[in-house]
Amino acid sequence: MYAPERQQEILRLARAGGRVDVLSLADAFQVTAETVRRDLKALDRAGLLRRVHGGAISAGRLDFEPDLAEREATAANEKDAIARAALAELPDGDGSVILDAGSTVARLAAHLPLESGLTVVTHALPVAARLADHPGIALHLVGGRVRHRTRAAVDAWALRAYAEIAADVAFVATSGFSPDGGLTTPDLAEAAVKRATIASARRVVLLADSAKYGQQHFARFGGLPDVDLLVTDTGLDDDAVRAVERAGTAVVRVAP
Repeated sequence: MYAPERQQEILRLARAGGRVDVLSLADAFQVTAETVRRDLKALDRAGLLRRVHGGAISAGRLDFEPDLAEREATAANEKDAIARAALAELPDGDGSVILDAGSTVARLAAHLPLESGLTVVTHALPVAARLADHPGIALHLVGGRVRHRTRAAVDAWALRAYAEIAADVAFVATSGFSPDGGLTTPDLAEAAVKRATIASARRVVLLADSAKYGQQHFARFGGLPDVDLLVTDTGLDDDAVRAVERAGTAVVRVAP
């Protein structure tokens, strides 16, 4: 297969599935990973794909925002492992935490023990629903306009509420992260609230599976220097870990 034919097939696969990865393509076409990377680079230069860590995503999906059900089903094992590892980052005793909107953070909420005495602040309806029956948790639900796609409160009410809070730890989710691109999400209103959660906590823990590394979306809400700790899965390779750590963020990797 000639390079233009291979690149056309890569483009078709990316448009059909939303993303492609280097190793799978190399195996499918029986070529080296370096050959695939050259193909992706050529497609990226043409504006047909966007290169991300380990592969590429369709240019037409750069700001595609999956709904809640799709988000919950994606990288489920990785997100469960990340959520369990994040329990170790909870403050002792009756400390306070902010739980951001995001499927991995929602899994952390599901793992909180019933006897927990934490004060929890969240603008995410799925998180609040998971914690509403925890008798020991002092749950504060931040209000605002609820985005149907994420079930998260946004806009002025939410921003005013977070301006009044000084929590011990904020557990934050993101749609994409990298040393150069920072922390990004498709929606500006969501980004504003995420930025407010970061500003409202003394410590920030980012919960993000490795597939989000290198992805960049429309709305930027912070950078890796704003994050004290990244909890991710072992799919994040050593080079990426070193790049994140150079930005000032500690990294914990867990196996799914």
